[in-house]
Amino acid sequence: MSLFIIWLGVMFPLVFSPGPANIVFAASGAKVGIKRSIPLIAGVDCVFIIKSIVIGYGLGEVLHSLPILMNSMQLLGALYLIYLAITFIRSNKARSESEIKTLGFTDGLIIQLLNSKGWLMVFLMFTLFSEQSLQVFGQSGVTVLIIWLALLNISMHFVWVSIGELLARVSSSPVYEKGLNFFYAACLFFVSLWFIYENPMVNMM
Repeated sequence: MSLFIIWLGVMFPLVFSPGPANIVFAASGAKVGIKRSIPLIAGVDCVFIIKSIVIGYGLGEVLHSLPILMNSMQLLGALYLIYLAITFIRSNKARSESEIKTLGFTDGLIIQLLNSKGWLMVFLMFTLFSEQSLQVFGQSGVTVLIIWLALLNISMHFVWVSIGELLARVSSSPVYEKGLNFFYAACLFFVSLWFIYENPMVNMM
């Protein structure tokens, strides 16, 4: 079995699963469509690529040795998700398209930078596959993994935005749209509260 098939079998469920970034993508697709969600996708995936480069070329060991930094990022990320959830709820009160907040490139940067689960996923990928990739591709092994993950992320993020847009097209009813916004907000609240609950810094209090 090829390395790519094994890699995809492990990484696809991790990338496609409904984490905080994917929930935000679906909400953005529902609110503003695919085209206006591209800056958000670009922001998230730029950080993902930077994470992959940092961890893939060894600097990840520095981050891994500083758990307080990762835990602090997790808490800040949880707070930012709560802020986004509130904006989704408040968007129900927007009377025109111009009043609807469009999440952009900067929002994507913040979401993914503070997403501790994203860091752990990249750590996991290189822990499991870096040695095999170097054996198969030589000195290009790390670069190949970075490219694979970038392509998988970008494609799956567009899928999540498309799912959100499709759900929004099911009905133009204001009640349905309001229900979708509350659903996305509730998902983000749940994820953020879970991040806070499992954070070691909070458990030490």
